[in-house]
Amino acid sequence: MKRLFLTFTLIIILAGNFVLPAFAQEQQEIPVLIDGLPVTFDVQPIIQHERTLVPFRAVAEALNVAVSWDGDSRTVGAADGKTSVRLQIGNKTAYRNDNPITLDAPPVIQDGRTLIPLRFFSEAYNCEVVWDGPNHTVRITSPPKGMTVIGFYALGDSKTSSWTNLFGKPYPETANGNTDVVGELALGWYSLDKEGNLLTGSRTGWQRPDGWEKVLEAAKDYKLKTEMVVHVTDGDGTISSLLTDEDAVTKAVDGIMEAAEAYHGVNLDFEGLGCQDDGEQLKAVQDAFNKFVRLLARQVRAAGIDLTLTLHAPNSAYKGYDYQSLGEVADRIIIMAYDYGTTPEPNSLVIQAVEQALKHTPKEKLVLGISIPSETSESVPAKVGIAKRYQLNGIALWRLGLLTDETWNALRKTVEVKK
Repeated sequence: MKRLFLTFTLIIILAGNFVLPAFAQEQQEIPVLIDGLPVTFDVQPIIQHERTLVPFRAVAEALNVAVSWDGDSRTVGAADGKTSVRLQIGNKTAYRNDNPITLDAPPVIQDGRTLIPLRFFSEAYNCEVVWDGPNHTVRITSPPKGMTVIGFYALGDSKTSSWTNLFGKPYPETANGNTDVVGELALGWYSLDKEGNLLTGSRTGWQRPDGWEKVLEAAKDYKLKTEMVVHVTDGDGTISSLLTDEDAVTKAVDGIMEAAEAYHGVNLDFEGLGCQDDGEQLKAVQDAFNKFVRLLARQVRAAGIDLTLTLHAPNSAYKGYDYQSLGEVADRIIIMAYDYGTTPEPNSLVIQAVEQALKHTPKEKLVLGISIPSETSESVPAKVGIAKRYQLNGIALWRLGLLTDETWNALRKTVEVKK
């Protein structure tokens, strides 16, 4: 966010200079995409004097910028506490912090909506604007946004090594590599059995590697936070049995807390709850998991570390997760908004998952999980764009070891990592 409302300094000279090709001007509709996501208009953009004018409020809200309208003076404005902008209908003079700016095209009213020059608006917010001729579409890329970026660190083969992908060198050598794009590591090294024993090797492939301490040392050197991931699946009833056994629950929490001393936080990844349940049985599953999380959260908080929950998306087949109750006790929830059956993951379903989660959990606590095997370097910016548009806490990448150079570079253009 720190650069979103920062500018208006460079755009004064460039304002209003967005000219579309002649064939594009014949289009009745001009789709506008921000970070690969469509902007919905109730009034379509228009071409006037070879300039593209777009509905001010629709584009502003897609960029999370608040706008105002003064009907008496027919003036539209935007402000963030530091920078204010004011444009008047029919007037080619705009104002930034009360300093006049001359526009190439004045704002107009079209069917009750204020339309302003697209180039002025977009560059005012440090966006990149491109005319996609073959698709007759305006593509806007918003500036990099400061957010949490979590990288899941798990074992892989020599070609998908999390270490090499992150540090750019074979283990145990290190370099800056891609550490500028990640702020936290979710270390997938632990599991639990039905009796509540904490495992460093599991049947699902989650293992704590030899030399794991070296990973923690390297993370500290590069100022990366770390959290231990406890991954359990319920395919064989492991979680269900664990959650209904008080002694096993106590043992599990104690074991997690003992190991957690080496980390900044705990990430609980209990997968597969509630797939075959409904009614009272589903409620019982949710309540049992809520109880476990509350017990763990109290001890995590007392230890001064964070608790993250990695959960199936609300629109998945797994309904055993009470987002509202869990969001009240966890510091963060990673929404696994993927595995919908097609690749790249459909933006519409990812958006649906986010919107459903937001009904129960504050946006500041939500992190959008992105499955790298399901995405491409071209599709990843749109997923990040969803996190931006809904003002989520950040993104989580499953997993390190699978990101290509092109995907790393795409992320660099769209996020600024909070560390």
